Amino acid sequence: MKMYINGRWADSVQMTPVVSPYSGETIDTVPDAAFHQVEEALAAAEKAAVVMGELTSYDRYSILMRAADIFSRKVEDFARTVSLEEGKPLSESRGEAGRVPDLLRLCAFEGSQLRGETLPIDAQSGAKGKVGLTQRTPCGVVLAISPFNYPLLLVLHKIGPAIAAGNAVILKPASTTPLSSLKLTEVFLEAGLPENGLQCITGSGARLGAALCADSRVRKITFTGSTEVGEKLARVSGVKKLSLELGSNCGMVVLPDADIEQVAAATAIGGYVNAGQVCISTQRILAHRKIYDDFLSALKPKVESIKLGDPLLEDTKLSAMITVRDAERVEAWFKEATQNGARILTGGERQGALVMPTIVADVKPQMRISCEELFGPGVAVTPVDTTEEAITLINDSKYGLGAAIFTRDLNTAWRFAREVRSGTIQINWTPLWRADLMPYGGFKGSGIGREGPRYAIEEMTELKTVVFHGIEG
Repeated sequence: MKMYINGRWADSVQMTPVVSPYSGETIDTVPDAAFHQVEEALAAAEKAAVVMGELTSYDRYSILMRAADIFSRKVEDFARTVSLEEGKPLSESRGEAGRVPDLLRLCAFEGSQLRGETLPIDAQSGAKGKVGLTQRTPCGVVLAISPFNYPLLLVLHKIGPAIAAGNAVILKPASTTPLSSLKLTEVFLEAGLPENGLQCITGSGARLGAALCADSRVRKITFTGSTEVGEKLARVSGVKKLSLELGSNCGMVVLPDADIEQVAAATAIGGYVNAGQVCISTQRILAHRKIYDDFLSALKPKVESIKLGDPLLEDTKLSAMITVRDAERVEAWFKEATQNGARILTGGERQGALVMPTIVADVKPQMRISCEELFGPGVAVTPVDTTEEAITLINDSKYGLGAAIFTRDLNTAWRFAREVRSGTIQINWTPLWRADLMPYGGFKGSGIGREGPRYAIEEMTELKTVVFHGIEG
């Protein structure tokens, strides 16, 4: 496939293969953009920002609604593309692709609801005859840098709100999963988006990222990725608006009054969807010592029943990680934990990029599998003696994206929600749950800003204050 810049589909001197994580076969090739093509995209976006800013709310609404209708006819095709390039089972890819039309419609609605307010200017002494109001205006050029793990949803959580707010967008998808983004670009063009309202540039983020982020023509950057890369991006970006959705190691507390079977069933989903390659994947489980053994006994058979295999087979529930290198890292973390006193209850093995779903028990909080981001198909289980200890351990992290608790006690649940420093709190479910309309983002090293169309649109606009002087009456 070709990338889309400056109103055309373009090649580059260097082409990069897109490889199936499961089979290792090359699916397609995409351009690795040259620096002169980065400049071409930036110049085109600057001009397109003027055109996008002149569209009415109704125009933008109509484009997004048409895109939703077009995508609805292509859900199965997009799902197969996601499974091929990212490696997640087809059942999960269908779930991801199936959410896209409604997400586009939600972006269309929220974009049509942009509004300002009148200001009580005359509440200040000497302001008689003055009238003030605020307006929301587009930022101009939005740079969207997306990750590999949800190459449809996480891309659309960036470009959908940006377009709804009237911005021109440069999309830089993950180099391992660019095909979904290029096909999405085709959808928006078919829906009637103005030329260069969306450009999709492909290639190495390590090579292209700094040139895109540092450019003064970019007013807003929305990035999802690791904390390490997010910190580098923030250093080179200069004075512009940033939304950073970064790393995590989500914690979950299980108290004695919880329904252990319910918790085990939920964990077998929350820790292993997309081979654990989800920012809000369940990673650290703090189980009260009274039910610790019962929980492990209930969890083990559910995890062992997860069907591994080819992502395109209907009954597969877990498939390959994005690269063999990532799978090797996860396997090494499992082994490191056992060398320091933890025990593997099930799993722990690897074949190529396929990692067995793993439970690591008796994990000490200082172990890497507990205090860093695993981003793989495994959970780390630690016994605790009190709710206070559990909350302390949940908060004792450089991250703060998602956390969860299982309890039937409303007061305990509310205390957990109030005291835990995390962007999302789930009560009686795992951290892995998200509605597309809700605000989504983290505390601490997990980032700044919020996604979710209503909240992202606000961050992708500028607030302008207008004051009229000499108004009579």
